[in-house]
Amino acid sequence: MTSSSVPGLTRFNAADDGAARAALSEVCVSTAWVAGVLRGRPYPDVRALLTASDAAVERLDAAGLDEAFAGHPPIGRPTPGDAVSAGEQRGMTGAPPALAAEMRELNLAYQARFGHVFLICASGLTAEELRDALRRRLGNPREREREVARAELGRINRLRLTRLVGAAPSASASTPAPATVSTHILDTAAGRPAAGVTVALTARTQGAWSALGAAETDGDGRCGELPALPGDATHARLLFDVGPHLSRERAGGAAFFPEVTAVFAVTPGEHYHVPLLLSPFGYSVYRGS
Repeated sequence: MTSSSVPGLTRFNAADDGAARAALSEVCVSTAWVAGVLRGRPYPDVRALLTASDAAVERLDAAGLDEAFAGHPPIGRPTPGDAVSAGEQRGMTGAPPALAAEMRELNLAYQARFGHVFLICASGLTAEELRDALRRRLGNPREREREVARAELGRINRLRLTRLVGAAPSASASTPAPATVSTHILDTAAGRPAAGVTVALTARTQGAWSALGAAETDGDGRCGELPALPGDATHARLLFDVGPHLSRERAGGAAFFPEVTAVFAVTPGEHYHVPLLLSPFGYSVYRGS
């Protein structure tokens, strides 16, 4: 879809710097992100705009991330008069009082642990799904959680930019429904799931790879906290950091395979469950269900 076929993108490209900067600041308050997207004008199509947004999010340093996170209200407590946040968090509307109270307590615990608001692309998620995600992410190490939150920031910015230029995600060929990925790891030598293994997800779009986020397998060896892929992703890559787990199982012995990588093709809108069967000197991956 070209700029000329999306009137909102045409207006954004033609706006003076002050007006364009103000519009972008409504999407994300990070001055570095705004400057990065502003520099790319004019954009030939919505896809190019979203790709520039993703790149600007990836470039944010610690201060830039903190600035961006500070622009978002806690889940369940949108800023009064902020119709955008209220709409994104509409899954919390009408939540039972007990669940709403639990979310307030979890939000406080999250902010105390990580020093910033719990950030998630809440559009389309129910109150229960939001609560469950917050519970799970409270267990993440600090640096890993910041990267998960960075990935969520990128997803939020994409949705807001799409609305800004008037291209509906559900109808636009340039923003198809995203594919999603999950995995679990079974240690076949030990005969049990591999817990506490870090799994990183990257995606390939327009020939370039970009990091989306990472999560850790739970007590059942499952990893369900991976972010959705960009709508134009053609391939996904899972990097399993299995070295620490294998070393523990071998009483400190060096792991023969410290990392396992799986690359696979994806189709928008589909879910890919890609388990890993692991042993000290071999492994296999496959598409599960």
